[in-house]
Amino acid sequence: MADPKAKNILIIGGGAVGAIAALNLEAGGLATVTAVLRSNFEVVNEFGYDISSCDHGVLKGWKPSQVLSAVPNLAASNLPPYDYIILTTKNIPDIPPSLPSLLLPSLSPKNTRTVLLLLQNGLNIERPFHATFPTTPILSGVSLIGSTETRPGTIIQADHDRLLIGAFPSPDSTSPIAESEAATAAAEDFVRIYRAAGKTSCSHSPLVARDRWRKLVYNACLNPICAITGLDTGRIRLADNAITSLLQPAMAEIVAAAKAKGVVLDAEVIENTIHMDPLELYLSPSMLADVRKSNFLEFENLVGEPLREGTALGVPMPTLTVLYNLCKAIQWRIKVTRGMVEIPPQRKDPGN
Repeated sequence: MADPKAKNILIIGGGAVGAIAALNLEAGGLATVTAVLRSNFEVVNEFGYDISSCDHGVLKGWKPSQVLSAVPNLAASNLPPYDYIILTTKNIPDIPPSLPSLLLPSLSPKNTRTVLLLLQNGLNIERPFHATFPTTPILSGVSLIGSTETRPGTIIQADHDRLLIGAFPSPDSTSPIAESEAATAAAEDFVRIYRAAGKTSCSHSPLVARDRWRKLVYNACLNPICAITGLDTGRIRLADNAITSLLQPAMAEIVAAAKAKGVVLDAEVIENTIHMDPLELYLSPSMLADVRKSNFLEFENLVGEPLREGTALGVPMPTLTVLYNLCKAIQWRIKVTRGMVEIPPQRKDPGN
């Protein structure tokens, strides 16, 4: 039974990560979750989720407290502000609408009550939110979970849920650790709520920059390389020279860019990242799964932002430059198939 003082939490995005987050929050009894779903709304609304979780076991037809198909308009519905809004959608800034605009019905630009948690990958993801919601505390969530949605409403979590929570530094801060007392309190409070079920590893980490750069060693390198080659994390390690000619150089560039930004990563981070997934699992990173489904790629914050940060500081990044431009070309191709780009019609051969 939920605590009568349970936090009212809105989760936007109910895929592999969002569904497990909602389940874990409600299992702890300290939160009441409203989930905003998109592609899987009809299935989950009618039948609930079917979840096979290494942390929570097997659940059939599970639902959070409320399921919606759109972000609720608080003013129109006369609803109070949420305590937390958690964004777990993919971050694709080159495809409209913008994520800050998506939040506006539930979050006032002058908000001081609601805490926003970005449970998303990538670098500099907080910047557009700071611009739109300058008075809103914004937390970073770095998830190290292994979870997939095999079909709408069906979630398989094969790896333990590990979550690092910290506050993004304010836009005018030059320190990698610049949490205010209020932001620290919000981060620690969320950790308390998320850990209440005793089924996850969730901790407060004020080293937001380190956590994000360290995960980029995987997401800025393995993710696009697997997507471009069509090989999963096991097969890319078996492919001829792929480790030495692709993975290691790309990862070394991320480590160098992080160092130029004042973030020193562990000496073993490259080897540990390459071998973090058992080879025989043959896991498909999210970007590879998106290519196979002809979905838009989440590459600007994963590849583009670290590339821009490193290049601006004089770090040579030839491998990341090629990966970024290949991702951009794939994204253009997807836009063409969806009618978002107008191209000249093919000319007929004058000889025919």
